[in-house]
Amino acid sequence: MRVLIVGCGRVGSALAKLLDADGHEVVVIDESPEAFKRLGQKFRGHMVVGTGIDYEVLKNAGAEHADGFVAVTNGDNRNIMAALIAQRMFKIKRIVARIYDPPRGQMYRQLGVDTVCPTTVGAKLIRDRLLDAPWNGLQPFDFGRLTALSATVGSEAAGRRVGEIEEPGRIRIGAIRRGPGKVMIATEDEVLEQGDEIQAIVAPEAISEFAKLFGESARAEVPA
Repeated sequence: MRVLIVGCGRVGSALAKLLDADGHEVVVIDESPEAFKRLGQKFRGHMVVGTGIDYEVLKNAGAEHADGFVAVTNGDNRNIMAALIAQRMFKIKRIVARIYDPPRGQMYRQLGVDTVCPTTVGAKLIRDRLLDAPWNGLQPFDFGRLTALSATVGSEAAGRRVGEIEEPGRIRIGAIRRGPGKVMIATEDEVLEQGDEIQAIVAPEAISEFAKLFGESARAEVPA
């Protein structure tokens, strides 16, 4: 996968190194050549000096052949402008922009630009920690972005298909325990029964949603 990342700050550089380590072709764009020092000597991708809202800069960086595009500069306006150029002028399919202002994030999602709002995600995590929510004490993995949770299916979820509960990129049900000794890998068409125990992978912004559906039975999976 060829990915363009606009912005080589702490988030952009960390993302670039992760994708590079996973074997993807990564191009990082930043106005400051000094910013590329964050990538370290092991980074195998490409570095382009310039602004992500300049058509020629993006073209020279290979935007015409990119599979994914990420805008993580310090400015919401620049991130959105870069994302819209990538979407409408280069027809890149997978685009994510970081937006600090929640209302703006919602507005641009309606335009087809996927946004991540650290303000909202951070506030929800702090709220849950402050209120001592039942899923606190989490053992996060995948660099703290995902959490393994389990729950017992009650009346609200019973009778629903796994596919109705899952949400791409937010909630994924991996396994179901039904009665003594019966464990199965979850499929989209599997119908949940009351009393089933499920194990799921949940993104931080979807933890509250998961907990509302499964109530106090929602709990963190703590490795032995």
